[in-house]
Amino acid sequence: MKKSITFIAAAASTILLASCGSADKMAKMAENVTAKCDPAVLEAVAGEINANVSVTYPAGYFNSKAIVEVTPVLVYEGGEAKMKPFVYQGEKVKDNYKVVSSAGQTVREKVHFEYVEGMEKGYLELRSVLKAKNKSIVLPSRKVADGTNTTYMLVKGAGQVSYKADNYQEVITESAESQIKYKVNSSEVRGSELKSQDIKDFLALLDDIKSNERAKVASTEIVAYASPEGKEDHNNKLSTDRSASAKKAWDRITKGKDANDPAIKAAGEDWEGFKKLVEESNIEDKDLILRVLSMYSDPAVRESEIRNMSQVFTELKGGVLPELRRARLIANIEVTNYTAEELLSLVETNIDVLDEEALLRVATLVKDDAQKEAIYNKAVSSYDSSRAQYNLAVLYLNQNKTDKAAAALRKIQERDADVLNALGVVALRQGDLETAGRLFRQAGDNNDARANLGVVDILTGEYEQAVAHLEGVKGCCHNIALAYILTDQLDRASKAIHCNCPKCAYLKAIIAARQGDAEGVKENLESATSRDADLAARSVNDIEFAGYEL
Repeated sequence: MKKSITFIAAAASTILLASCGSADKMAKMAENVTAKCDPAVLEAVAGEINANVSVTYPAGYFNSKAIVEVTPVLVYEGGEAKMKPFVYQGEKVKDNYKVVSSAGQTVREKVHFEYVEGMEKGYLELRSVLKAKNKSIVLPSRKVADGTNTTYMLVKGAGQVSYKADNYQEVITESAESQIKYKVNSSEVRGSELKSQDIKDFLALLDDIKSNERAKVASTEIVAYASPEGKEDHNNKLSTDRSASAKKAWDRITKGKDANDPAIKAAGEDWEGFKKLVEESNIEDKDLILRVLSMYSDPAVRESEIRNMSQVFTELKGGVLPELRRARLIANIEVTNYTAEELLSLVETNIDVLDEEALLRVATLVKDDAQKEAIYNKAVSSYDSSRAQYNLAVLYLNQNKTDKAAAALRKIQERDADVLNALGVVALRQGDLETAGRLFRQAGDNNDARANLGVVDILTGEYEQAVAHLEGVKGCCHNIALAYILTDQLDRASKAIHCNCPKCAYLKAIIAARQGDAEGVKENLESATSRDADLAARSVNDIEFAGYEL
């Protein structure tokens, strides 16, 4: 939107005096002075308005004994903002102002204003006073720049924050098992094994599942092993024989119990079970045994090295190896958890039966915020749930209760990426952009934090960085489209918009205006302003639409 406005006449930044005439004569001859403002349409960036004004004084105009005071003034609806005057002097003036040569010179100055609401319809003018030979002449004020572009203020700056997910399972998968133990080098199932309490409990569980309408046996397995002693080929055959005898025992003890036909596996030597039992044991040299297991993968070498530790091997024969001569009988169970309707009912009638995951899930199902808050508080009080504490803070943020959100977040001991991002959102809403940016960066490669860091970039005028942070994030398309507009990537901005909200329609209208598409401006602006009163009020003063009939 950069244009050049050139003014001839007593406007500019200073008004020239002819070097040879009186103050009156010099004022009258000022029509040959030219001035430019860049940008010609002012732009607010990070709450500030900065521009450059250049004034060219032709040869023979600036009186060598003249002084000119020029005050930049940004006039806007409801007030005006003045800068300290720029003061220029002729070559023979004995003072310390900037000297303008009578031979001709271009003077360049930077102008700066803090943005104030209403400056959208403002304009920049230069008010000049000419002083020569004890005479002062107030020269006519002239406009050098129009309006103030505030498009960056369309950023959605509330901050993006997401609830932590629950781990609630609609179907809970569990497993139950019993074991048949064998004597060394035997695959015979002893009768005493089938009468053990372990087997009785396993069979009772199968009966309970059969009578439980929420539970079912999804599958069954038999996995048979040999202890890792002796030759590997022999042990592999032994585990195969044990799997067959275990299957026969399974058929006998589960008869009439509607148990699934098991999958059969002969696992050979049980080195994993061996390692686990050694780790859990009180064997004095267990670290040495475990080192042997880590150093050698060949079963024969492992056994040889362990047998060489005669005292250790004696301990293994008595306490570890007998536990590995076994067949595992496994039932894989599926339990149907509470449905959404049941969860909602239990919140009202018996909330104490719900565990942490159920409470986190049902909180997503209720519509009333007060009830949602109560559920999160229940999860915090009953299970010290940090996720519920965090979700409570998110609820407060969604209700725009920033102080309550901050208080809730302070109670969380472990500050993970989600918590750091939420704390950043609190700082963002409190106007502390430095703290917000630091927290978002600490959150690392977190989707919400990246989206929010892009907001900070836009608010601080770092538009290229905003594009880098916002590209690829999940969430609202508004801010990335705005970042593209602010970096003059209009085609990419247009492609980025995929929702039909009023704010995005407004961005489409801006894109159309910058591309000279009057029909697009009209269509999208009507779509935006008809649904959003704030946008309707903004559009009246928006310099983006200057020259378009609204």
